[in-house]
Amino acid sequence: MPKIVTVEQMRAIEKAADAQGHSYTDMMEMAGHAVAERVYELVMALEEPRIAILVGPGNNGGDGLVAGRVLAEELPNAHIGAFLLAARGEDDQNFVRARDAGVFIAEAESDSGQGYRVLQNLVANADVVIDALFGTSLRLPIKGDAAKVLQAAHKALTLRKNDRPQRSYATPADPAEDGGWPSPVIVAVDAPSGLDCDTGELDAHTLVADETITFAAAKPGLLAFPGAAAVGTLHVANIGLPARLPELDEVQAALVDVAWVAACLPERGANSHKGTFGKLMVTAGSLNYIGAAYLVASAAYRIGTGLVTVAAPQILVPTLAGMIPEATWLLLPHDMGVINEAAVKVLRKELGGASAMVLGPGLGHEDVTADFLRALLTPREDVRRARPFGFVVPDDAPEASTEDDAPLPPLVIDADGLNLLAGMDDWSSLLPPGTILTPHPGEFGRLAGLETAEVQANRLALAREKAAEWNCIVVLKGAHTVIATPEGWVAVQPFATAALAKAGTGDVLSGTIAGLLAQGLAPYDAAVAGTWLHGLAGVRAGEALGTTASVTASDVLEALPEAYAIAEAAKG
Repeated sequence: MPKIVTVEQMRAIEKAADAQGHSYTDMMEMAGHAVAERVYELVMALEEPRIAILVGPGNNGGDGLVAGRVLAEELPNAHIGAFLLAARGEDDQNFVRARDAGVFIAEAESDSGQGYRVLQNLVANADVVIDALFGTSLRLPIKGDAAKVLQAAHKALTLRKNDRPQRSYATPADPAEDGGWPSPVIVAVDAPSGLDCDTGELDAHTLVADETITFAAAKPGLLAFPGAAAVGTLHVANIGLPARLPELDEVQAALVDVAWVAACLPERGANSHKGTFGKLMVTAGSLNYIGAAYLVASAAYRIGTGLVTVAAPQILVPTLAGMIPEATWLLLPHDMGVINEAAVKVLRKELGGASAMVLGPGLGHEDVTADFLRALLTPREDVRRARPFGFVVPDDAPEASTEDDAPLPPLVIDADGLNLLAGMDDWSSLLPPGTILTPHPGEFGRLAGLETAEVQANRLALAREKAAEWNCIVVLKGAHTVIATPEGWVAVQPFATAALAKAGTGDVLSGTIAGLLAQGLAPYDAAVAGTWLHGLAGVRAGEALGTTASVTASDVLEALPEAYAIAEAAKG
């Protein structure tokens, strides 16, 4: 997985690479080539593509000049113009080589007296605008000439939008009949100019990108809102860093990719049977939330679990049985359709064969259900055993004295289960090691005693902090879901889609994670792979329907097999 590094960490990484012989010049050359390769893909179908490059005074501008030179060499029919925020001298080899390759050069100093007419013409007529003004080291707010240049670029884009007919295309590689697109594709180099790469703060002058090509590692601000909204599609490009750099290897934050997920998926041999892929116990549902158990159990089956048993209030089972014919059933005692404490004994008798359990979706908030949850989680003195992370039981661990004293299997706690925990003073001490919690920001706030806004402003740091404090895996849901371990590892998902902003999608997620957990994945692996598969399923569901507005949890459920197939194909 690509790492996620702060600006300071990235500087240290580049310095270490330079010290090992991979120079800043080498890194800039590879960065520029990466940008050029992507832009080439975007414009290759055009007969005479027009490319505008906004060039800043630092290394980011150098990356843009390298990209311009490479594109000029590869696209002899292209019209490529570079607009320099500050003049570059003859001692600047990137500038000289770009100019000598045929890149048209304009400078802000000479164009400012004309109201940035040259800049506006470049941008207004471009098929692609490469934003190489500022990279990761930008400090906000943007002022002076830089602000004026960005204002002029925005004006040109507005004029372009108003003057040209609007058409819809599936991809930028499907050009309009007149040889261009209604609006240029904006490709940001390392980061959109105006975005703070550490915090995600966004300047009012920011040029919102369609695609961002960042180098060597992702940056936290590219994944944090409001900045993430200006990033578009994020690419992490290789710039040839040495294989072993302690400054990079020691980073404990990563952006999840398909290769990592593919490596986690269990093998599915032809001689397998249902027991091969685990048994999941789903403890969910109440009279007001019947569908929760259906979504969890169905997601677990879709993700490959061998057998799913649904433990639900007895009154719900006749309805649920017709919805999930593949499931087996455990009828639980209830008070007016909500699970009560008497269900603990019934449930424990059936947990001996379970390889994982989901607790919480749709349980409701009743006091009797809170009593049930506390009683279930409270260890019994005669069966307490030290279970290290990963749930490997020591050879000398004592056996359960009776069938109903069986220890709890690996847990995923979600939804109402989290809200019930938040009402218990000592709740974190009750969790078996390796438990996975899957809160949305509001639920996380209730567990941590924080306001939702504070949670959203500090997602990575808080997920890591609380995972350590609570000694569990924390899955902080939302755009760019964060997964954190007690040891400090953090993974961030690449998905941010409104398709998942619907009731029930969290139930699908808990079933997906728990299904992988039941199949033998370690808790962290199950959480990371499950959230990736769920996120991709949300994206694909939105694409299938043509809009994220119409996506339901059931649509996400139906898209899970496609997401799984994509990850499975990446196994190679």
